[in-house]
Amino acid sequence: MLRSAPVQARRRLAIGVGGATVLLAALDAYVVVTVLTDILRDVHIPLNHLERATPIVTGFLLGYVAGMPLLGSLSDRLGRRAVIIACLAGFAVGSAVTAASGESLHWLITGRVVQGLAGGALLPVTMALAGDLWTEQHRRAIALGAVGAAQELGSVLGPLYGGALAALIGWRGIFWINIPLAAAAAVAVWFALPRSALPRSALPRETAPRETAPRETSPHETAPHETAPRETSPHETAPRERRPGIDVLGGILLAAGLALLVVGLYNPDPERAVLPSWGPPTIAAGVVALVLFALWERRARTKLFDPSGVRMAPFLAALGASFCAGAALMVTLVDVQLVAQTLLGKDAFGGTLLLSRFLIALPLGAVLGGAILTRLGERVVTLLGLLTAAFAYGLIAYWPTDVLAARHLGFLPRLDTDLALAGFGLGLVIAPLAAAVLRVTPPDRHGVASAAAVVARMVGMLVGVAALTAWGLHRFQELTATLDTPLPFGVEPAEYQNRLAAYELAVKSALQTEYREIFLITAALCVLGALLGLLLAGRGGDTRDGLA
Repeated sequence: MLRSAPVQARRRLAIGVGGATVLLAALDAYVVVTVLTDILRDVHIPLNHLERATPIVTGFLLGYVAGMPLLGSLSDRLGRRAVIIACLAGFAVGSAVTAASGESLHWLITGRVVQGLAGGALLPVTMALAGDLWTEQHRRAIALGAVGAAQELGSVLGPLYGGALAALIGWRGIFWINIPLAAAAAVAVWFALPRSALPRSALPRETAPRETAPRETSPHETAPHETAPRETSPHETAPRERRPGIDVLGGILLAAGLALLVVGLYNPDPERAVLPSWGPPTIAAGVVALVLFALWERRARTKLFDPSGVRMAPFLAALGASFCAGAALMVTLVDVQLVAQTLLGKDAFGGTLLLSRFLIALPLGAVLGGAILTRLGERVVTLLGLLTAAFAYGLIAYWPTDVLAARHLGFLPRLDTDLALAGFGLGLVIAPLAAAVLRVTPPDRHGVASAAAVVARMVGMLVGVAALTAWGLHRFQELTATLDTPLPFGVEPAEYQNRLAAYELAVKSALQTEYREIFLITAALCVLGALLGLLLAGRGGDTRDGLA
């Protein structure tokens, strides 16, 4: 008991350092938003061909998604510390390639993919680290909420961080500065995290064992029936235990399948078709890769994710809810910007300022979700969060034209309230979904299980925004197909102005209809996620499900 405070301090230091690495990678997921025009100028891409530069953003997200399962599984084999340090090294290499790309768009995209591949593993591995270090439900939930908040904080600070650094040292300086930051983070990880493959085995449990506490032994004795390991320094190696193998082929097949699906759904010109010309064959190839992955996993001796000992119903429900939350998140990031620029007359920076209401509420919801999780349980917090978000998206769907002046109850700014409510609701579900995945998974698979949860969310982001945005543009074309653009020839100036005003009003009406339908579909996705949340446990479930 006298040494419990230092143990808690070591754990908080370890998860704090892990959270800092998550923030570093999350910043770079959003950092290019405010400097994209500068990048376009340097690689000689005209602004009217913005679709050519889209892979600068999607390449990072693609790498982020593709590498998570294998690297998460690798952390179960080699230990959290070794994988986090390796990922920081890869992140620094990717940053250097991006910064030194010169005028080559291909090298720039390659650097971003490497950044995403290395940075994507930091979140699931750090979440698995939280599961390793804490077995007591409420402390684990708070740790998961803090890690989730670090991830979401990147979306808040990323555009501002990128704009400030670019003003001081140019956009390439944003990536050069990642190298010393990654090196400093690697040093901190080396000293703060335990060396063992499963750090939980090197630290004492917080919960009292059910069996009688073992007697003290001499240094020459062994205690084969001890139920709780002795306290150790974070730098002390834990007793050797059998480490799981690594399913490299399974990881490659899964990463290839996800990557092909994402590439097939990406359409640089969605106004002409729902999918690009390469979409159907690429998606088919992705489905084939995923089928091969499933067949391989049934026969493989070492599996990427071994389902034995996992309660699959709550596990799959958590993944499904994560997918829905991710889709809602990315649709918000894209379409609120479009609403600001097409209906409210804002520029890109003005749209970012409007979106900040949503982005600030997101990490606040993540922290609160972790804090109330043990009192209310995974099911209740998930339902509360996703139903709150669904209600908010229903309000956003019916924003009036003068939403900037609209008020709830006569005094609450409608735009601010609705966006904050949506962000808060999505933030609430981060901790319970992560906790559910860890709770129903044995400790030796926490890394790959956390990766699966994050992959589900990121795939939801990519698929959701690709599908809904492409569909929305098609819907806009349908709504405006019969409109004739007024011309100032052969008519009186006054008549031309009347026709132009009527045309602009019809275009705005079509845009409102398009956005309304997109946000109503988003609300439906949140309701679907809430229904999946009913399959989660109540107040943390049975502690034997992956905790004992």
